[in-house]
Amino acid sequence: MFSPSRDEARRFLIEAWRKSRAGEPLSGLEKTAAQLIALHPEYHRILEAPDRYVDRDYRPEEGDINPFLHLSLHLAVAEQLAIDQPAGIVAHYGRLRASRGEHDALHAILECLGEVMWQAQRLGRGPDAALYMSCLEGQK
Repeated sequence: MFSPSRDEARRFLIEAWRKSRAGEPLSGLEKTAAQLIALHPEYHRILEAPDRYVDRDYRPEEGDINPFLHLSLHLAVAEQLAIDQPAGIVAHYGRLRASRGEHDALHAILECLGEVMWQAQRLGRGPDAALYMSCLEGQK
């Protein structure tokens, strides 16, 4: 299982975006990352100035949104959708996409994944797939 550090994950996103902008060859995962980053122009300046932002701490209690976390969750959801794991996520995505549109549907899934990851961290255990599916079922 691939478990990058915070800095490795951030540098992966920065490098995928740099390579994409430079027209350099991308691995499959880098291509997916670059496509997701392209959907978020509000984060481009951050990824294009790594020396300024790569070490920054983002504090939700202060109203900060962590662009690296947001993009990493997008990447995780893209991988989940590619293999329909947990089973049924593709069906939930299709339902949400029909009612909300593509990007809003992905953000609904991200909200659920973020909640499940927060619960896992808080409780000191692995992510709960049943909780994830339950959250997705509640998304309209």
